[in-house]
Amino acid sequence: MKKILIAALFASLSTVVLAKLPPVSDEAKAKAAEAAAKAAWAGKVDGYLLCKSMDKVVASYYKTAKAAGKETKPPVATPACADPGAFSYKPPEAAKPLEAAGAHSPAATATSPPSSKTPAAAIAPEKKS
Repeated sequence: MKKILIAALFASLSTVVLAKLPPVSDEAKAKAAEAAAKAAWAGKVDGYLLCKSMDKVVASYYKTAKAAGKETKPPVATPACADPGAFSYKPPEAAKPLEAAGAHSPAATATSPPSSKTPAAAIAPEKKS
């Protein structure tokens, strides 16, 4: 009896787990994009702070080595630390619908007739073999 009850419980839970979730709203998508941008910026800030601390350690090492009279090799040339600045996020502009993009606009007024009096043979002469 217990086995049947447990099996029925798992069967009912599996239908809840497999239920389809509602689609994500545009507002939630925008928040997720902003969170991703902020996380990327935080990574850049962390890299900048690490770079600055490594520069401090190197300067301290060369200072103490010079004071102790030790011979040191010249430092390896590395790019300067780049400060990422303050966080700023500009959401991307939504794509215009086709009607607003001018896809269904009427053709321009014709300024000349669509055909001319020049024969087709003169326009595209045949190749001679």
